[in-house]
Parts: sequence; structure tokens; C-alpha cells
Amino acid sequence: MRIRTLLAAGWLAVSTVCPVPALAQDYPYRPVRIIAPNPPGGGFDLVARVVAQKLTEQLGQQVVVENRTGAGTLIGTEVAAKSTPDGYTLLVGSLSNLAANPGLYKKLPYNPLADFVPVGMIVSYSYALVSRKDLPQQSLREIIEFARANPGKLTYASGGIGTGQHVASAVLAQLTGVQMVHVPYRGAQAAHLDLLSGRVDLFFDNAVTAKPYVDDGRIRAHAVSSAQRFPGLPGVPTVNETGVAKMEMDAWFGLYARSGTPGPVLKRLRAEMETLIRAADVVARFEKGGGRIMRMSVAESEAYTKSEITKWSTLIRQAGIQAD
Repeated sequence: MRIRTLLAAGWLAVSTVCPVPALAQDYPYRPVRIIAPNPPGGGFDLVARVVAQKLTEQLGQQVVVENRTGAGTLIGTEVAAKSTPDGYTLLVGSLSNLAANPGLYKKLPYNPLADFVPVGMIVSYSYALVSRKDLPQQSLREIIEFARANPGKLTYASGGIGTGQHVASAVLAQLTGVQMVHVPYRGAQAAHLDLLSGRVDLFFDNAVTAKPYVDDGRIRAHAVSSAQRFPGLPGVPTVNETGVAKMEMDAWFGLYARSGTPGPVLKRLRAEMETLIRAADVVARFEKGGGRIMRMSVAESEAYTKSEITKWSTLIRQAGIQAD
């Protein structure tokens, strides 16, 4: 009896100093946060909130969105990269913060491949190259031919240096060997205002954002960046279809966890994401906004993330784009 008492006392002492970690089946036993490294209202935030709402239902535990903004997407992504790898801090990863930033910045405060592992890919969106409505050139081929014959005469807008809009236009210019003048704005709304008033010639914006302006004739669409045509603008060809360059670019989003997250926790999260991405209400929400659902296995998600990082960091450097 005395031995049992001593053993119990010893176990209590050890567990007080070194608390026993919760079993995998207990995950999550407290709220989970999803970091969106951009302000509310943008693509990161939209994706994070749709996922957080559905995961809250599935996990039976509160999943909250935390907008950690600043320095583009650097601050929020760094916070996630330095968080405890326990499955309680997740990140919305995208073309911007995981694939483009390694090419845009000489030194990143995180390593996209070493610091993160995919939980699951979610959705992707097309970019659409649009122009002021009175631009004389009618097609992308005509635009490129004019730009080649008149270096520096055409201007293109973006929502800021290093944004997807900037990268899309600069890479297209580099691939086609033309020179155009970049006009950065503080956000897409300001860029659209100047495009609508004719003060800037071109803008490679998110196709969903551009569609209403195209539909009412205030601007014209010439091509989309994705491999397939954008359903919202079915008459607009892809860049590949125009023959001016081979270019495929999607604004994609996925959910990522810290490297080192325990296997059972990661397995649970991946299973929940598999269920989430097939849920009718989630699919309808994203497709209504012009998104394409990305259904990939873990291996495919890992390969896709790696290939996008390699592809865009290389193209961005070749185009001479720098954000710092």
C-alpha cells in the first residue's frame, strides 16, 4: 500500500512539472486561430472566414480568424512561422505570401518550404488583363505588338509593388519582351478609378473584381491568366490561347500548419479539410465568387506548393521585380 502511495505521489510530481500532453483525440481542446496576413475584406480574409466557420461546425471548437497585417503579407506569415507547432495556429497561404515573396524579397523572415506544411488546398481565382475602354488595341496580341514598337508608351496599374497584379503584368512584359510603365496604387480600388477615367492603360486584376466593370462596358477584357477560361467571362481567351506567351497564373489559397505539428493532429486537420472542401455550402460560396475549388491529395498539395514557389520566385527575379 505504501509503495502504491509513493508511486502515485511520484507520478503527481512528474505530471505537475511536465504536464502530460493532450491525446490526439482530444484535439482541439481550445480555440484554433487562422492567420490571414492581410486586412479584412481581401482574398485572404474571405477564405479564412469561410474555412473558420465550417471548421468550427466540424470540430465542435471555436476557430477564429486573426488578421495580422503589415509589410504586405510578411508580418502575419512570420507570426505563423514562429508559432508553436501544435495545430492551434494555422495560416492561409497563397501565391502571394508563399510563392511570390521569395522572389520579391532578398531576405524573408520565414522559409515557405521549411516552416509550413499544407493542410489542404482550397480555391483559386483568375487574373484578367483589362484596359481603358478607349484603348485603340483590341486584342492582347495587338497590345503586345504596339508595346514592342513603342517601348514605354503603355502604362499598367497595380494595387502596389509586389502585388499579384504587379507580378502578372511585369512577368507578361518580360515573357513577351516589351517595356511598359508600372503605375502602383494603394489598392485595387484606386487603380480601377484611374483605369475608368482613362489615366492608365492596363490593369491585370482579379477577374472577379474586374467582371462588373467589363459587363457594363466601362473597361475591356483581353485575356485571363489561368489555364482555363474564367466562367464569369467565357468570351475572354487565356493568355496561352492568344499565343503571345506561355503563362499560367492563379491567385490560389490553401490552409497551412507549422512544420513539426504532431502527425495525429495534422491527420485530423487534413481529414476535416477534405470534408470541408467537398461541403456543398462551401463549394457554392466559393464558386459564386468565381473561384475554382482545388481538390488535391497531400502529396499533390506539397508538390504544387513547391512548384509554385520555384516557378514564381524564378520568374519574378527574371522580371527584375523587387519589393524591398
